[in-house]
Amino acid sequence: MATLYDDFTEYFEAAAQYSELNPRLLEQVKTCNNVYQMSFPVENDDGEIEVIEAYRAQHSHHRLPTKGGIRYSTMVDADEVRGLAALMTFKCAIVDVPFGGAKGGVCIDPYQRSPEFVERVTRRLVIELNRHQFIGPAIDVPAPDYGTSAREMAWIADTYRTLNPHDINHFACVTGKPLSLHGIPGRREATGLGVFHGIINCLADARAGHDLSPGLDGKRVIVQGLGNVGYHAARELSDHGARIVGIAEHDAGLYDPNGLDMEAIARHRWEHGGIGNFPAGQVFANSLETLEQSCDILVPAALEHQITVDNADRIRAGIIAEAANAPTTPDADRILRERGITLIPDLYLNAGGVTVSYFEWIKNLSHVSFDRMLTGTADMQNRRILDTMQAITGSAVPLQERAMLERGPTEIDIVHNSLAKTMGESYQRISDLRSERDLPDLRTAAYLYSLELVAQSYLELGLFP
Repeated sequence: MATLYDDFTEYFEAAAQYSELNPRLLEQVKTCNNVYQMSFPVENDDGEIEVIEAYRAQHSHHRLPTKGGIRYSTMVDADEVRGLAALMTFKCAIVDVPFGGAKGGVCIDPYQRSPEFVERVTRRLVIELNRHQFIGPAIDVPAPDYGTSAREMAWIADTYRTLNPHDINHFACVTGKPLSLHGIPGRREATGLGVFHGIINCLADARAGHDLSPGLDGKRVIVQGLGNVGYHAARELSDHGARIVGIAEHDAGLYDPNGLDMEAIARHRWEHGGIGNFPAGQVFANSLETLEQSCDILVPAALEHQITVDNADRIRAGIIAEAANAPTTPDADRILRERGITLIPDLYLNAGGVTVSYFEWIKNLSHVSFDRMLTGTADMQNRRILDTMQAITGSAVPLQERAMLERGPTEIDIVHNSLAKTMGESYQRISDLRSERDLPDLRTAAYLYSLELVAQSYLELGLFP
């Protein structure tokens, strides 16, 4: 069975054939530098000792620190974190953030264990990572992933601070933290919001290969997965005119061409642990069947390998927006391309999370929020503009409107606007490269842009003789 690393390798080599770089340099760029496999004892709730398996992969050190999430899942293994770390290297390159790629995994099911046990595992993990120099603001910076959240990131930050009391930048050792521990507003929704911006950019791109009109008005969307990424992507798409016609979850799928109440379904999922008995639309006991229903945009935002040779012929979408990591297998990718379906690759589309993590890391290193230095100056400039307009026109702006117009950007305004700008510029780069090099699709362009950028760093830093 193909692994995530196998998928990455196939996509990498497909893009590398369009490069004129030294093949040995490309092989070095492709190779994962470090994979650290850990086994450590933790006391469970019954007082027994369990040995926990965990992994941390660092794909590339051409930029430091390395960056990537930590997932808690019984399915995690060395190949998975190696493949995800490789994706992170090239994902960071696409959105121009100065990180190498990393990824981590712990072999537990956090949903079946007590919070106390998960905390003990998390803190013990940090001790192990710290002992072997696999964590630190300038070394390797984790973030949330599947099965983890701001809660685990808080435990990581606290443990790292305890182990490194003289590191003034200790809060920069991890991102995705709670706001009370110097996190950043907008991080929670960042990946889903990035998916939204990526879709908007693709719809506006006449060279992308789809036949959909620009903008979201009336576009029919199916979303697989109402977790953090899928929920925020679906909400943003819906708020901007799209119609959510299908939702697929682990227990079932729902489809209604007239539209579904996404917020009501999300509440039901939270309260009941699934959507199978939600009273709306056509219900699919096999949730994968939902992906095969007619729509304009399909957003797989759950697990890897959801679109395969078994169902690629039955997908009925103009655009597939890969919000999850590796939701489409390489064989399915070829089928979809032959059928004229446009894929927005995961390598670009779900990079919103690491982009805002970068903002949080900068904030922690600078020890000041973005708005603290900007908002007062912006307020003053806006007042001067309004006063000048009033002097010229002789007409005053009503006080309530004036107060709104005077207000400078808040930190979340800065984060959201910077994310939108980053996703727009990144899309333009890969779309332009596709056109300039006559590449077959956006995925090949994304990989080629990233691998050449990383390879250039290797040469400039003398990492390749």
